[in-house]
Amino acid sequence: MKALLILFFIFSSFLFISCSAKKGIVVSQSNTAEVAVRKEKEPPAIGPQKQDRTEFNDSVFVNLKDYSSNFDYDMRYATSNNFLKAKVYDCAECYLRFKTVKALVAANAKFLKKGYRIKIFDCYRPLDIQKKMWVIVPNAKYVANPETGSIHNRGGAVDLTLVDLDGKELNMGTDFDFFGIEASQDYDLLSDEIKQNRKLLRTTMTKSDFKIIDSEWWHYNLKNAKKYSLSNFKWMCD
Repeated sequence: MKALLILFFIFSSFLFISCSAKKGIVVSQSNTAEVAVRKEKEPPAIGPQKQDRTEFNDSVFVNLKDYSSNFDYDMRYATSNNFLKAKVYDCAECYLRFKTVKALVAANAKFLKKGYRIKIFDCYRPLDIQKKMWVIVPNAKYVANPETGSIHNRGGAVDLTLVDLDGKELNMGTDFDFFGIEASQDYDLLSDEIKQNRKLLRTTMTKSDFKIIDSEWWHYNLKNAKKYSLSNFKWMCD
């Protein structure tokens, strides 16, 4: 009799568990935990798309290419095609403080909607490179004295222009690193086309947390970037 009661109890328990599972009473926790882990590992949204990168402190140096593929590059100081007539970078990379990258990607998203994109000439510049440039051209009118450094040395400055979606540069009136009055932001003896191109660049960049410098139409500083210290961080080259 006891054996029959034990068998009846086991059979009843089995039926209860089986019916409960069918009705959704018993819920596995493994899927919920897996989703939570996946959500925690999701990369941050930067600009118009999500990138598979970790969220950093704003002051960390990161490579712009890791956060967007929508930029063109002509890194002049990694070649001899610059006013120094010398190659001063070992390789062409655009590193900036993370906050600068976020602002730059956001600005580029606005240009993309209008049928343009940013082309980069120069980004963060290690202090040793600034010293090398100063040896070649020791003139503060053209090169910042490394004793005080520049926003480039702080990872908050970028030299750039605009291209159309075919990669053709918009006419800005002068080449990059042209040291004449014609490169000034306020120079007025320009064609209507050039004025409109400069206005498009300036308006969009200043609405994206950047500031101009008067003498160079291509140079933009992230607002408050002077708070970052001068740096000699160097990136690896392949």
